[in-house]
Amino acid sequence: MASSSTHFFLSSLVFLMISFFQLSSHQQLCHKDEYLALMQFKDSFVIERQASTHPKVDPWKSQGVDCCSWEGIWCDQNTSHVIGLDLSSSCLFGSINSSSSLFRLGHLQYLNLALNDFNSSKIPSAMGNLLRLTYLNLSGSFFSGQIPHEISKLSNLAKLDLSFNLDHSHQGLLELKRSDWKNLAQNLTKLEWLDLSYVVINSPIPKALANMSSLTHLHFGQCGLHGKFPIDIFQLPKLQVLALDNNWELSGSFPEFHSHSQLRALSVGNTAFSNELPLSIGMLSSLEYLDVSSCNLSGWVPPSIANLTKLHVLNLANNSFKGENAHFFSNLTQLTQINLGLNQFTFSEVPSSLASLTHLMKIDLSSSHISGHFPSWITNLTDLRLLVLMSNMLQGSLPSSISKLKNLETFSVSFNNLSGIVEFDTFLELKSLKVLDLGDNNFSLVIKTPTNRTIPNFRELYLDYCNLREFPNFLRNQSELISVSLRFNNIHGQIPSWILNMREGLLVLDLSGNNFISFEESFLIFPSTNLFYLDLSFNFIKGSLPIPPPSILFYLVSENMFNGEIPPQFCNMTSLQVLDLSHNNLSGMMPQCFGNLNSMSVLNLEGNNFCGRIPETWETGNKLKAIKMGQNNLHGRLPRSLSNCKMLEFLDLGKNKIKDTFPSWLGALPELRVLILHSNRFYGTISIKVPEIDFLFPKLHIIDLSDNGFVGTLPIDFFARWNAMADLDGENTTYLQAYKHWFMYNLILIPFVFPYSMTITNKGEKREYPKILEVFSAVDLSCNKFDGEIPEVVGNLKRLQLLNLSNNILVGPIPTTLGYLTNLEALDLSQNKLTGRIPTQLTRLNFLEVFNVSHNHLTGPIPTGQQFDTFENSSFDGNSGLCGMPLSRKCDSYNSKNLPPPSSTSKGNEDSGLLAEFDWKLVLLGYGCGFLIGVVIGNIVFTRKREWFMKTFRIW
Repeated sequence: MASSSTHFFLSSLVFLMISFFQLSSHQQLCHKDEYLALMQFKDSFVIERQASTHPKVDPWKSQGVDCCSWEGIWCDQNTSHVIGLDLSSSCLFGSINSSSSLFRLGHLQYLNLALNDFNSSKIPSAMGNLLRLTYLNLSGSFFSGQIPHEISKLSNLAKLDLSFNLDHSHQGLLELKRSDWKNLAQNLTKLEWLDLSYVVINSPIPKALANMSSLTHLHFGQCGLHGKFPIDIFQLPKLQVLALDNNWELSGSFPEFHSHSQLRALSVGNTAFSNELPLSIGMLSSLEYLDVSSCNLSGWVPPSIANLTKLHVLNLANNSFKGENAHFFSNLTQLTQINLGLNQFTFSEVPSSLASLTHLMKIDLSSSHISGHFPSWITNLTDLRLLVLMSNMLQGSLPSSISKLKNLETFSVSFNNLSGIVEFDTFLELKSLKVLDLGDNNFSLVIKTPTNRTIPNFRELYLDYCNLREFPNFLRNQSELISVSLRFNNIHGQIPSWILNMREGLLVLDLSGNNFISFEESFLIFPSTNLFYLDLSFNFIKGSLPIPPPSILFYLVSENMFNGEIPPQFCNMTSLQVLDLSHNNLSGMMPQCFGNLNSMSVLNLEGNNFCGRIPETWETGNKLKAIKMGQNNLHGRLPRSLSNCKMLEFLDLGKNKIKDTFPSWLGALPELRVLILHSNRFYGTISIKVPEIDFLFPKLHIIDLSDNGFVGTLPIDFFARWNAMADLDGENTTYLQAYKHWFMYNLILIPFVFPYSMTITNKGEKREYPKILEVFSAVDLSCNKFDGEIPEVVGNLKRLQLLNLSNNILVGPIPTTLGYLTNLEALDLSQNKLTGRIPTQLTRLNFLEVFNVSHNHLTGPIPTGQQFDTFENSSFDGNSGLCGMPLSRKCDSYNSKNLPPPSSTSKGNEDSGLLAEFDWKLVLLGYGCGFLIGVVIGNIVFTRKREWFMKTFRIW
């Protein structure tokens, strides 16, 4: 009986299973119209097969007519309609529009076309007809143009991903109108996941987004968002991931967090978020990823961070956090990455609390004021992949025990005080090492040619200031190198040809500051085909100027001995952004095409023998920020087309033979900060040619018109309009840079900085200002033929630190309003015809270090007190009517009735060629860019700020 019952049961079960599978098979036969629509959709594209991908559409024909069984497709079991289509990474290439057969699949609920190439097609408006869609992913597929407003009709969407549609220069291709942005937030109320990374939005975040209570994931990386971030979004009840990184103008602050928050990842890096991290951050018990790098955050790191025991990634870099110890980090036992660099921490040593975090794979403590020796315990963290301790004060030797870190891929200890001898063999055990940065220490690197040793395949190598005397020969066999920097060693001889013949890989090469005299092989065009950064500055290389490859963006060869003319092929360098040929022996006419290279941002031709006129064709829409053509033999008038350079910040044409009137029309340039026209043949009065313009030179901080032929009264109307010199906006400790620019190359942000400095010459003694604060301002109108009185309105320029009006024909009294210039450090009024007394108000100038009123007709007692007690006799020479210290003539025996006649030396004041006794000139010491691609990018030769770039732009 039991056996019979069992047999019946098994027979019934088999029958039911056969019936089920037959029914299922019958039900899964797809509809013919959908089969045809899918085949037509497939046939509308070229399949660009790649080794690393598998086109899902390839086997469709071989899989029969039942499209429900095809790869990447699934159907409704009851209706057999196609409801899901996943063709991600299927090598599709071609265009798509609203007539595509795709839109005949009216039952679609799931559509994934990510990681294909739709050839800059617009997202078809017919996408809005697929009203059943709950999932839409078009990411990374080269869609472009405006996102159609019809997308906001897809009210059933739970996930929308339009991210990473980038062009080949990695700029966003898709755009979202402000009105469509608002409609999307209002209509797609079922959204759980929204990713618009790299969509160009350029507007504030709509407040309606805070009402989308189903949201779990929000990704808005690099969208151009601005305004204030709606703080209520932090309180969305289901929110798990919030990514706002790389929206530099998006401001905001953190709320008080609560324990019910589900946040697992919070990323606001590279935004304008400010204030402090709240103590309640410790309530986010689910948090695994926290990135607040490169914001405006300050204050102490809240110790409640110790409660975030699930945290895997902590990035606090490049803020103003402070603290002396990091003991609370020892609780974060799950940490794999920690980045504390570029803050105001004052760690006396590498925090020992990290020693117990055995899962750590990445440590960055750059610019943390760490002293002491390299910690021995760090070699016990055997999972380490990245270790960055650059820009600290580490002392002593670099231990050979580093070779224990077998998994290390990136190692940087540059800009420390490490000393002794470092054997390159130490790093040969690190087979995974890709990035090695040892530069700017006090040790000597010894590289022996290894015989039977395998050398790691480096991608980036930075051996600056390592006392090398020979070119490292092992580089010859390095096949993966993309970046090499050997700055400021003592390498001599010829640049080997093989380093320039790394045709495919090498992107960055910096050999500046050595003793190279030539190239091993002569060539007209650099053979490297992908090189985008080349710096050969500060060598002794002779010969004709080599032509860089078309890929070049930065071409820096200043301070060499190149001669001849600039080859005409430079006119074809349409991608060139920075060209520095300064201080060579180049000659001939300046190429007219330079005004047509609209990608160029910095043009430095200073200190050569160029002649002729400045190019006339500066096109509208150019990106020039700095032009430096001083110390040449240029003549003629200033080209009026320079007014098209709307982004220009720095213009130096000093020490040429330019003959023109004052270019007041340059005053319309909205960004111009520095104007240097000294030592030319400018003439005439300085006046406003277009009176109705209220704002002339609105951002001008520094102007040098010295040693020209200007006449008439001092430009009172300009003094009244130079508002940037009048405003005191607090203690700004950032430095003025004539050029600061970011661009993206291979998904890496690369900065280039063009700093400048100033040298003051006082009776033959030079005083150098290597960096100039943003608040610095200077006016030099010396060695001209200005007459009349010094206008009182000069006293409004409260930001002035240097004022030089010497060697003119100025008369009348010294204005008492100069006493308002409380930031003034140097005042030179010598070699004029000034009369009256020295105002006692000048004793208010507590920062005044240089004061010169010699060779005038001043009378009366010299004021005493404050800085005036420090000035020497020479400051007052040639004024026979002055008395009192420091002069030997005492005021109590002073008889004004017996004053001698005015000195005949005033005749010399009328000679515009007379050199001032006190004269200061602005000189560009140079600019530098170094780089670490991927991990460290950016290196300023003279300001030593490479560590900031390295810290800010490391790609983790």
